[in-house]
Amino acid sequence: MVGCGGLGGYVIEMLGRLGIGHITAIDGDCFDESNLNRQLLSDMESIGVKKALKAKERMGKVNPLIEVSAVTEKLTELNGSEILKDADVVVDALDSIETRLMLENLCEELDIPMVHGAIGGWYGEVITILPGDGTLKRLYAGKAEKGIEKKLGNPSFTPALVASIEVSEVVKLLIKRGQVLSKKMLVIDLLEQEYETITL
Repeated sequence: MVGCGGLGGYVIEMLGRLGIGHITAIDGDCFDESNLNRQLLSDMESIGVKKALKAKERMGKVNPLIEVSAVTEKLTELNGSEILKDADVVVDALDSIETRLMLENLCEELDIPMVHGAIGGWYGEVITILPGDGTLKRLYAGKAEKGIEKKLGNPSFTPALVASIEVSEVVKLLIKRGQVLSKKMLVIDLLEQEYETITL
């Protein structure tokens, strides 16, 4: 799990409650007050606490049978391969396009599927990227480093919904059932309640 904030907190919660045996929670950031409106793992007592450590603590209360490894350093090109090498699936809950592209490259090199999610205001997207797809390179070519969420903000319900769809994609990959969103993007518009799958 790369990113333990808005999307990542919900993803970890749902995967843990499903009984996923091991979760590696990766996030170099700490909680601050601006996270309280949408990040499940945040509360007033966690201000200043590392997000990955809070993920581990919470899962210990929710399902102590789940093994959570907390990585409190930022994922980079230098440490990424070592941190991700044993993963079955990587989940993207990042807010930087540059870091997402780096993560896609790492997953490609390690031959690991990656589930991408992004949110902004009332809108979200989910894509499952299998090794060789190179989807984000095409989708984000020439785009700014930060996503549209910096302009639109994020209400509490958008990350919860998008995270749940990411989790469903992770489960399908793990149990090898159903059709994943490979070379497809699910686009979600909660303002108009419109859902569209686009072939990429």
